[in-house]
Amino acid sequence: MPLIREARPADVPRILALVRDLAHYEKEPDAVEATEADFTHALFPTEGAPTAYGHVAEVDGEMVAMAIWFLTFSTWTGQAGIHLEDLYVAPAQRGSGLGTALLTRLAQVCVERGYRRLEWAVLTWNTPAIEFYDELGAEPMTAWTDYRLDGAALQRVGTH
Repeated sequence: MPLIREARPADVPRILALVRDLAHYEKEPDAVEATEADFTHALFPTEGAPTAYGHVAEVDGEMVAMAIWFLTFSTWTGQAGIHLEDLYVAPAQRGSGLGTALLTRLAQVCVERGYRRLEWAVLTWNTPAIEFYDELGAEPMTAWTDYRLDGAALQRVGTH
């Protein structure tokens, strides 16, 4: 029987391993710069509020899936929401319902806390994920284009 629970500090090494597995799946195997210290600081800071949160799925005591998320705010609704940064299920567990269970838990968090949205992005080539999200009733936000400043561009803009 799978167990869906909030992440704990002892989970950080396995969470980072799952993030690295996700990077391989997303064809970016060398993109992960995060360290265990980074995850510990974000999820379980010694001071202040976390900047990220996590839920994990265990099967037979082994963590095989994770959802890392953070809070958003909608100026239109005036309410908080959840942005799901990463949802990953180990290949051997795909199709077992763990992805649905993790998304269900995050939807429950939204309902329990009065958050108005649960949002995420998906790579356009990731057909299995898109089909999964469509089956849940999630709607693509096709009128929007994501933008990002990072690296040299972020430094250039941020130092003017």
